[in-house]
Amino acid sequence: MHDDAPRLKGKGTPLRERVFHLSLWVSLAVAVVFLASLLAYVLSEGWSRLDPRLWMNFPDYIDPTQGGAQSAIMGTVWVIGFTAVYCLPTGILTAIYLEEYADPDKWWNRAIEINIQNLAAVPSIVYGILGLGIISRGLGFGQTVLTASLTLSLLVLPVVIISSREAIRAVPQSIRQASLALGATQWQTIWRQVLPAAVPGMATGSILALSRAIGEAAPLLLLGGLTFITFNPSGVQSQFTVLPIQIFNWISQSRAEFVSLASAAIVILLAILLAMNSVAIWLRNRYSRTW
Repeated sequence: MHDDAPRLKGKGTPLRERVFHLSLWVSLAVAVVFLASLLAYVLSEGWSRLDPRLWMNFPDYIDPTQGGAQSAIMGTVWVIGFTAVYCLPTGILTAIYLEEYADPDKWWNRAIEINIQNLAAVPSIVYGILGLGIISRGLGFGQTVLTASLTLSLLVLPVVIISSREAIRAVPQSIRQASLALGATQWQTIWRQVLPAAVPGMATGSILALSRAIGEAAPLLLLGGLTFITFNPSGVQSQFTVLPIQIFNWISQSRAEFVSLASAAIVILLAILLAMNSVAIWLRNRYSRTW
């Protein structure tokens, strides 16, 4: 067969393919420039407040130069910590069931898979409405860390399930067959062969899912997350605030000091996200296997 696409003189690559590659590089360059500009602006605005006052002091609307984000930082740690406790075991066990035990010919298993795929694309504000109507008011948990953690768990659970399934599916069938041939049970094969081999993909997907949860503000605002708290959470029944809510509140203030404070808090949030993503990359590179 002959390629009818026009080719550049002296080159073996079709012109349209080279144009497509060039457009990809241009799109990447535009995105990187905008991201770098945003980061430079945030750093320049918040550099004066990147000091121990930011994580040692509580918010202060009378004297913002002495205010900090300790309650928001600790609230973020509490909410994301319990989100991981709730969603990771549930998501991983669901992925194991769907990949290793579920019969794809059964209608209920097909229904579960379709719903998981659809839920992964649902806007976060819808989960906020669900959390407000069922978890906060229906179950009576109120505006607490528990409500926020359960709502964010529902938000990222489809991502955890899908990424864990892909990691389990990537383990070759020959590993399972060899284990079963040596007399191991199905659960022993899963526990000792499949899961250790799937750890890099599962860990990476789980951390990236939590990274999404840590930056969500819309569902927590709908749940009634407080914008001014001068104490740290002491349990799952405590009221809370998180960094995205605190940043949203500071940005809405008219005084210039709050802009610097919000920019510094954005840098802290970005540092946490960068650290989580770095751990995901390290886990993937440390435990990845080639088959």
